[in-house]
Amino acid sequence: MNENILIEGLRKQDKVIFDFVFNYYYSGLCAFSMRFLNDREATEDLVQDFFVFLWSEGSRLQVNTSLKAYLFIAIKNRCLDTQRHTTVRERYTNYFLSHSSEIDDSAEFMFAESELRAVIQRSIEKLTPRCREIYEMNRGKGFTNQAISEKLNISKRTVELQISIALKIIRMELADYLPA
Repeated sequence: MNENILIEGLRKQDKVIFDFVFNYYYSGLCAFSMRFLNDREATEDLVQDFFVFLWSEGSRLQVNTSLKAYLFIAIKNRCLDTQRHTTVRERYTNYFLSHSSEIDDSAEFMFAESELRAVIQRSIEKLTPRCREIYEMNRGKGFTNQAISEKLNISKRTVELQISIALKIIRMELADYLPA
C-alpha cells in the first residue's frame, strides 16, 4: 500500500488505515523496543501508548521520511526517554535508601515528606499558567518536548525554555529542603 495513503489516512483518523498500520507494525515495533527495554510488558505498554498518541494526535502527523522510519524513530525516542527516566528514578531511590539510616523517626519523615509535597505544589502554583501547563505535561503526564510542542502548537525550543524556567523556580523554592 502507498505510504502517502497511509499517512493521509492517519491524519484523517481513518479507522481502517489505523487498524492496518497497527496490525502491520505492532509486532515489529515491540521487537525493536525490546532491544532497548528488555521488558516485554513495558515494551507492549510503550508501543500501545504510542499508538494511542498516534490516533489522538494523528491530525498533526508530519512525516518527513517514510512512515516506517517515523514509527521506528518515535519508538526509539520513547525507549530512550523511558531509560533516562528509569535511570533517574533508580539514582534517587538509591540515594534515599543509602541515606535512610539518617532518618530517626518515620513519623517525622512522613511529616517532612508531606511538607515537601506542599512546598513543591506551592512552587508549581507560582509558575505562569502556560509554564505550569507545559511542566505538568512533561513531568506529570510524561509527554516528550516534541509531543508538547505539537499538542500546544508551539516550538520545541519554547517548550524546552518553559521547562527550564519551571525547574529553576522550583529549585529556588526548594533550596532549603535540598542537600547542600
